[in-house]
Amino acid sequence: MVTKSIKQTITFDAPALKVYDLIMDQKKHAAFTGTNVRMSKKVKGKFDVFDGYARGYNIELIEGEKIVQAWYFMEEGWPKDHYSICTFHFKPEGDKTLLTFTQHGVPEHKVEDLKSGWKQFYWNPMKAYLKTGVRKVTQEM
Repeated sequence: MVTKSIKQTITFDAPALKVYDLIMDQKKHAAFTGTNVRMSKKVKGKFDVFDGYARGYNIELIEGEKIVQAWYFMEEGWPKDHYSICTFHFKPEGDKTLLTFTQHGVPEHKVEDLKSGWKQFYWNPMKAYLKTGVRKVTQEM
């Protein structure tokens, strides 16, 4: 199987710890996604997001700085038992946070879908939640 990587850089109007917590705190994660979330805060701990659409486990956690996780997606054509590795690196920039996200091991035919999916279902709702404390409903066109 041919795999590729995704790299995205996003700026959030919030401190790094607050952005980190949006991903790692299951209640906050559920609030900005509007879905069921189970999220362990321990290395080797498991997670399940978007009502079971994606699941995996934590590889490395440095609070407010870095998250490394193995992700499996319930996608047509995603190989059974194949995990991609997602790294979230949080860099404080004044009162903002620069998030550098990389995802390695993405099946080539899923790269474009996941690139847009991260923006639509994570980065944009996270930004909206940080501004308002409420999930912004995203419409598909």
